[in-house]
This record gives sequence, structure tokens and C-alpha cells, in this order.
Amino acid sequence: MGQYFENEKLPSKVQKKEVIVCDEKFVFYTDNGVFSKDGLDFGSRLLIETIVSEDLGNHILDVGCGYGPLGIVLGKIKDIYVDMIDVNLRALHLAERNARENHFDMVHIFESDCYDEVKGKYTTIVTNPPIRAGKKIVYEIVMNAKDYLEQDGKLFLVIRKEQGAKSLISDMEKIYNVEVLERKKGFFIIKCTF
Repeated sequence: MGQYFENEKLPSKVQKKEVIVCDEKFVFYTDNGVFSKDGLDFGSRLLIETIVSEDLGNHILDVGCGYGPLGIVLGKIKDIYVDMIDVNLRALHLAERNARENHFDMVHIFESDCYDEVKGKYTTIVTNPPIRAGKKIVYEIVMNAKDYLEQDGKLFLVIRKEQGAKSLISDMEKIYNVEVLERKKGFFIIKCTF
């Protein structure tokens, strides 16, 4: 079976998941072939709950958006515009459906392999990077984020300790000011500025 970052012809089995995040109810449709198809994963939830109180500016880019929980929840709660990108076409279709389902229309969802189709700059980039896509892709997302951030922009991400959090932090410190905002159950929530 393929990975969630690939476009495979897996049989579709759409599921409706209701979640409470930051005391608000959201509905997400998931499917086979997308990351965290059984509902909002712990890392994404921790990332949202940790950064929702941060100043995210006026335009977020959600890299590797999957079916959309990061961008939709943050955009709706913070009332700011969100661009959401992924390579997985099924995930993008679900993200569009989930934006409509949650009455969030300040969003632009499009296909992009990392930043290939990204043209603008953002006040904030958020990502739960696709670890299984490999270190090269994760590093491309994280290290190249600076090229798509406005001057005082911020990158927020979640990564698990056993997935290389410490070595990634060490490498990020070569180009960013790095702050670990939260550690919980082996997950690190990281803020990068430059």
C-alpha cells in the first residue's frame, strides 16, 4: 500500500469525523490514502492548541495540508486567510470539502509539490511535515520556508523526538532563531523566525 503523500488509486472510504479543538466543533471528512484518516492526530492538535494564541499575522500557508485541519481550524479561529497546499489530490479534494463543511471561505487550496506552485509570501507557515516522505522532503519544507515568509514571518511545525526532532532543530538553528514552544508525549512544537 502507498503512502499518504502519493496519488494512488486506493478504494475510497470517506469517513466523517467530528472533533472539538480549542473549544470549537469542527467536522472533517477523511478517506483512505490521506494522513491521519482516523481523525485529528495528536501532533496536529498539539500544534494548533500551542500556536492559536500566537500572532499569526494575516496570511497563513499550510504546507502538506492533508484534509485541512491545521489551516481550517487556525484560519477560522483567528479569522485570517489561509493558502493550503499538498501533492495528494484526494487530500486536496477533502480539504475543499472540509472548508465548505466548516463554513470557512477565506481559503485558497491548490496542488503544489513543496513550494513549486507557491508564488507569494506569508506572515506564517504551518506544517506537520510528511515524515514518511523522507528527510529530503521534510528539510525542503522546513529549510526553504524562509523564502516564502515575510520579513517578520514565522514558521511553526510539529515533529516527534524519535523522528529526528533534535537533529532537525540543530540544523534549523543554522538559519533560524528556533524556539521549542511545547514538548508533550515525544512531540515538539517548534517556532522559527529569522
